[in-house]
Amino acid sequence: MGAVQLRASTGTSRSARVVSMCVYVAALACWVAVLGLPKQTLAGFLWIWLATIAWNIRAPWRSHLAFPLDWWPALAVLTLYVYSRGLADQLGFVSVHVSEPIRADRWLFGGTLPTEYLQAELCGIPCERTMPPNWYDVALTTVYYSFFFVPILTASLLWMRNRSTWVAFMRRYLSLNLVALVFYVTYPMAPPWMAAEAGFLPSDIDRITSRGWYDLGEVGVHDTLSALTNQVAAMPSLHAGITLLVALFGIERSRRWWRWLLLLYPLAMGFALVYYAEHYVVDVLAGFAVAGLVVWACAAWERWRRPAVTLPVGTGGIRRATSPSVTLRESTPPPPLPHDD
Repeated sequence: MGAVQLRASTGTSRSARVVSMCVYVAALACWVAVLGLPKQTLAGFLWIWLATIAWNIRAPWRSHLAFPLDWWPALAVLTLYVYSRGLADQLGFVSVHVSEPIRADRWLFGGTLPTEYLQAELCGIPCERTMPPNWYDVALTTVYYSFFFVPILTASLLWMRNRSTWVAFMRRYLSLNLVALVFYVTYPMAPPWMAAEAGFLPSDIDRITSRGWYDLGEVGVHDTLSALTNQVAAMPSLHAGITLLVALFGIERSRRWWRWLLLLYPLAMGFALVYYAEHYVVDVLAGFAVAGLVVWACAAWERWRRPAVTLPVGTGGIRRATSPSVTLRESTPPPPLPHDD
């Protein structure tokens, strides 16, 4: 009888989840059709919260209220990032750097600017986003736009499945955003497409990020999503850094042989950023370097903060270990005390 009730309860839960997710998708579709993508930070987090509620619709409301309590730091950091350009203006860092990355990229590649070379070889001269896309344009445009969804989707899934793993991911994610924000405020830098518009690069270099989806009539998606970002937040590339962070996090927590294929994600992102004139190669390399530094620093801090393990040792007391790498062995119990017959 108990097994029958368990199966019935499971079936009811699944049915409720299907219905609630369908309602959620319909509501989100109506929102997008009427108001467009929820590009404001608060609206985006609201829809993520609603998704977790719809997925666990039968959970008590107390558990649903844990979401804003857990996620408010991320909301605060991302809101600060959105307004980082205005913050830089108020602090007086209004001089946008343009020529330094151009010289750096040309020095790295023997006088050739990679963005100019890739657009000429893969797109043509002139290269415009309205031109018919190739198959790799579709793939690279998809990779580029995935930046706006993959990290938050990853975090949402981790939050619902394993909160401790979610905490580790968010520690790295928010730390990387904050470190990048410091650079953006103190060192605003123009990306290649902006440098071309200002006359520092040939005018045939164009921002062709949405070219792969142009045939789908989705060019407006780029204008909507690009409005979320600081246009002079180029050094380091957060697109490159975040995608490497996601890949390294997956590699660290998997033992499958194919986990190393996750590195193709940041590599494809880096190629797309340079090809589409969103970033220079030095921006991408800096993004990778900062991400690697953040991952290392967070892992070191977690090892240092890991609570001590207290275990009984024989009958003589306890031994403390501050690292899981320490092997705990029970000592030989002391010999029995002598006693009179």
